[in-house]
Amino acid sequence: MGKWITSTAFLMAAACGGGGSGDDTGRPDASPPPPTPDARVVPDCHPSAMRTDLDWYGTNRQTLEAWLDSKGCASAGYDPDHKPVALFDWDNTVIKGDVGDAITYWMINNDKVLQPPGQDWHAVSRFMTDDAAAALSAACGTAVPAGEPLPTSTNLACADELSSVYTDSVTTTGLDAFTGQNFRRMEPAYAFTAQILAGYTPSEIQTFTLDAITPMLAAPIDATQTVGSGTTVAAWLRVYDQQKDLIAAAQSRGYDVWIISASPQDVVEAFAPMAGVAGDHVIGIRQLTDAGGRLTYDLQGCGTVADGDDSLISYIEGKRCWVNKVVFGDTDRTAMQRRPDGQRQVFAAGDSDTDIEFLRDATYRFVLNRNKKELMCYAYYDDGGEDHWLVNPMFIEPKAQASAPYACSTGACKNVIGVSGPCLDDFSDVIPDQQDTVFAP
Repeated sequence: MGKWITSTAFLMAAACGGGGSGDDTGRPDASPPPPTPDARVVPDCHPSAMRTDLDWYGTNRQTLEAWLDSKGCASAGYDPDHKPVALFDWDNTVIKGDVGDAITYWMINNDKVLQPPGQDWHAVSRFMTDDAAAALSAACGTAVPAGEPLPTSTNLACADELSSVYTDSVTTTGLDAFTGQNFRRMEPAYAFTAQILAGYTPSEIQTFTLDAITPMLAAPIDATQTVGSGTTVAAWLRVYDQQKDLIAAAQSRGYDVWIISASPQDVVEAFAPMAGVAGDHVIGIRQLTDAGGRLTYDLQGCGTVADGDDSLISYIEGKRCWVNKVVFGDTDRTAMQRRPDGQRQVFAAGDSDTDIEFLRDATYRFVLNRNKKELMCYAYYDDGGEDHWLVNPMFIEPKAQASAPYACSTGACKNVIGVSGPCLDDFSDVIPDQQDTVFAP
């Protein structure tokens, strides 16, 4: 994958027209030739070198720098009025851990989940099954008025039911909690995290988030906490130093850097500045607000999905839609579609099958290997010989090599109704099974 390495010095020289004075006539007062039409001098262009003290796989650091240089502010075609875009997934890409988990379990352990209207849990999610709604009503009771906090730190049955619905998408008795979603646009359990934040203002949620993550960032790796009567979950988080450095390197080269996440908007917005990304450059699950500015259960729409339809979040195809809507300004139905060549993100980083569409839309794609089979099928497949995928083991607690090849040709990918099948490339050809080759030693 090192064949795309380009010298920063060469690119700088190309952008600035090289050195020396005069021309080939030998006249000392001759004016230099005008710059080529696509060459732009960017006075504040100061690309930073990535840190050499951080651990990367193989030559990945050098390749990433070369990729960023190729379209950055020192490149001949750079246009400061139309900056190249770099997109990063958040959970397990920029950070180790999942902030959606962190806020959900914090809400449960700290009595912050509010009783839904009419004590009816169907109001929370349009995809909730009757079984799940009944289980939550039975466990959490109907005595607490609508809009008031449930005592989940002491009502452990309620905490257990909420945790099971979120964590495993089943009730504590094993019944399905959600049904009917498009599997390429919606994960109801992810949406459930955002929806149990309803009733609070965005600023309140951001405060809750900082309360939740601050001790987790200081906790030892592998620290755990208990939710409900005995569910053990992670109690630690980390911002990857390598990804924070990569974000800074992209920004120093004039990239417009964004976070695109399937965790709630206000939760990621509070966290992102710790990795060097401003809150106004975060796209997460976005909810509608009421007249008082409080979050509701209803979700903002994108593309073909209207506000309040609640059938799409920033998840797989929804990530593409939200990137096109927010970053590229496409507020039409076409936001669901891949944008034309040259009008998409230059760089994208992710770790999961949920990231596959916005990664495939990018020119350069960086993947952390969590053995997610759909993503790894594309990451290891040399689609058209371009070789613009780069794989790195996780920086903390990396995965061992997958024991068998990824079943790309038969069942690694999932369709809109959740049925597994073959993965197809951009030419609708079946991707052959792929061997896991980038892993912890």
